[in-house]
This record gives sequence, C-alpha cells and structure tokens, in this order.
Amino acid sequence: MDLLPIKRALLSATDKTGLVEFATFLSEQGVELVSTGGTARMLKEAGLKVTPVSDVTGFPEILGGRVKTLNPYIHGGILADKDNPEHLETLKEHNIAAFDLIVVNLYNFEDAAARGLDLRGAVEEIDIGGPCMLRAAAKNFHSILVLPDPSQYDTVKKELLENDMRVGLALRRDMAVKTFARTSQYDGMITEYLASKDI
Repeated sequence: MDLLPIKRALLSATDKTGLVEFATFLSEQGVELVSTGGTARMLKEAGLKVTPVSDVTGFPEILGGRVKTLNPYIHGGILADKDNPEHLETLKEHNIAAFDLIVVNLYNFEDAAARGLDLRGAVEEIDIGGPCMLRAAAKNFHSILVLPDPSQYDTVKKELLENDMRVGLALRRDMAVKTFARTSQYDGMITEYLASKDI
C-alpha cells in the first residue's frame, strides 16, 4: 500500500531523546502504544497510556531481559504483509494485532566496549531483540514504518500531520534503508570487538 495508517506502535528505545514528545504526539492522535521495560516506565511516568510487551505476549521478560520481544505476538504483528489476505487471516486466527510503527534503537555496545568491561560483561550489552525487530520491520516496509533513530521523529511527525496520520511508501523505504545500514554497522562493530579479544 502507498499510504499506511498509523494506529499501533511499538516503542523500545535505549536513546530516549525526544521519545516522550513523539509518543505524546502519537497518543494524542489515537495511536495505541506498546512498549518494553524502561521505555514503558518512562512513558507511563509521563502520563501516557502504554501496554507492556508482556501483556501482549502473555509472557514475562526472562533471562535478565534477554528474552522479551522474541515472540509471535510481536514478530507476527511486525512481519505480516497487510496486502496479503492469507497473512491477515493468520493474524485473525491467532488473535495477533498488527503493528504499523516500530521505534527501536539499540543498546550502546560501543559505549560498553569503551568502558573496558570484561568479555562476559560486554557480551551482555549486545542487543538481540532490537536488531530482530528492526530487521523484521525494515524487510516489511511495504506494511510498516521503522524508526531506528530519534533524529527521524520530526520528519515522520510532519508527514503524518500532512497525510491524516498516514505515511507514504517512499519514506518507509528510506527508513528501511537507514535501518539496514544501522544494523549492519552495529554487527560490524561487534564483529571487530569480539575478533580483537582473547578468550
């Protein structure tokens, strides 16, 4: 589809710059907000109505936060092709609600490496769920908008206001390109770090 209505968003941000303002804008326009951990707490403290990811998945965050968004209720909602009737039927059959917008940025691994953590400590700073969600949403840009960086909030807000809370395919493709560039850079940074360390 060309113009995608934004009705449901998932927010999970390490860099929370401008997030409250952007989430407030979304909420004021009637967008349902779903969020994880510290992001959900911050948005609730700002007075926003937020559904915790664990309420969506029916399962708590486990393994010290290593597993929270790796779930069909999240990834089914991200990866469903909204132009594919079979996908829509599958969502309905399994009671999965689609997402229209994903706001995710990654654990700051570069900062963790610079702090001189030992190898085990640094490994805990490698984001797993974030890159999975980013890549899934970027792959499915025909049906979802992905935002990997706070610098993009104003551009998206402007487009949404100009198009009655819908966002065009061109911008979704551009954000997908930026997302794959970001996950590629992130993986490259981790690759270099691990290769440089003795066991």
